Amino acid sequence: MAYVTINPFTGETVAEFPETTDQDVALALDSAQEAFESWRERSVAERVQVLARAARLLREREEPYAHLITLEMGKLAREARAEIDLSARIIDYYVTHAERLLAPQPLPVTQASQGKPVLYQEPLGVLLAIEPWNFPFYQIARILAPQLAVGNTIVLKHASNVPQCALAFEKLMEDAGAPEGVYQNLFATREQLQTLIEDPRIQGVALTGSERAGSVVAEMAGKALKKSTLELGGSDAFIVLDDAPLDKTVAWAVKGRHTNAGQVCSASKRLVIADSLYDRFVEAYSKAVSELKAGDPEQSGTSLAPLSSQEALDRLEKQVSDAVAHGAKVAELGLKVPSQGFFAQPRLLENVTPDNPAYRWEFFGPVTQLYRAKDDEDALRIANDSPFGLGGSVFSADSERAQRVARRFSTGMVHINHPTVTHADLPFGGIRRSGYGRELTELGLKEFVNFKLVNEVDIDADL
Repeated sequence: MAYVTINPFTGETVAEFPETTDQDVALALDSAQEAFESWRERSVAERVQVLARAARLLREREEPYAHLITLEMGKLAREARAEIDLSARIIDYYVTHAERLLAPQPLPVTQASQGKPVLYQEPLGVLLAIEPWNFPFYQIARILAPQLAVGNTIVLKHASNVPQCALAFEKLMEDAGAPEGVYQNLFATREQLQTLIEDPRIQGVALTGSERAGSVVAEMAGKALKKSTLELGGSDAFIVLDDAPLDKTVAWAVKGRHTNAGQVCSASKRLVIADSLYDRFVEAYSKAVSELKAGDPEQSGTSLAPLSSQEALDRLEKQVSDAVAHGAKVAELGLKVPSQGFFAQPRLLENVTPDNPAYRWEFFGPVTQLYRAKDDEDALRIANDSPFGLGGSVFSADSERAQRVARRFSTGMVHINHPTVTHADLPFGGIRRSGYGRELTELGLKEFVNFKLVNEVDIDADL
């Protein structure tokens, strides 16, 4: 597993980094455990002071950090800057709220339980975080901020194509005053991941990534009896009811599908459109996508970025080819992408029937699946007929109608009149093959805590 920076716009290899040695893994575990013993003893207020400094440094260094994101995985510069801002806001959330959310909770006493029961929320220990390339700073922030606030320490294994982002975040935490061992980056191999998960000092594993990676890591964690959280893929449905305002809905559909070149687990991948609106919607959507400008992601006029790697491009092209081989109809949109770099041609897929394997796939790139729905019931049937259950959207001019549909949408998150979006104060996560557990807000804060009951009882024994 080579850790290499390859510029997705040029295809140029920029830098290579050696994998972590087995000795370095052992030293990192020693350091993380030693750091935990002292970090856990600090008050929440003391721990979040480090996080507050990290948020400030993120904002001060927004431009160089955003440049690293664009260089390593190809994200548009403005989207990279937005990622840095979101990362800082996530950290700010826990700086503001962690102490209150982690306060001891006196429990109501019944006649049977008696005593003075109090529920404490204590850290578990060293956690292993395995993170992907598509949001190389944000993905770290959303596990780091809550878990360092709790008092856990973290060992990070980042994606192999964003090594400089991984190193930059490690240096950020050092500059913010995190004690040695509290947060460490490892350029670990797959074999070393198993060693880490099996080590008794690792108390939990958080992974964001593919279904395949999630399945492997969950199996390892389960065998080792370790708590795990998984945030995996998604094939979010974007339901357009027959009263949805056309122009506004089309604009959100284009953005929801093509942000980060479509490489978002919660992107709007399946457009489920009311029959009466379908033809007009597809015509307007196709025109809007064709007006996107593919090119240098550093340039302000660019609106479609390259994919992250040649591997990602090859995988997407094979998926499209296989979908067509099984009966799907494909249409390329008018936009012409550069031959240089890892650009994917935006396409529409229609006639993807349930007997086509592609019906249940996640397309990680600018490929839009289109489905025609007879009515609200049919739209829900199509939307819910998926192995995934991450996010989804409902567009309608009627709030009560949209709410009724949203409540029956089988996902972890539903947005009305907006694509699935991430904010620091909203929980994130899904069901079924989209994984389990939640990140962000109070839910993310408490994924890796020991809910310890302490009950003081002062009654005579009845002998």
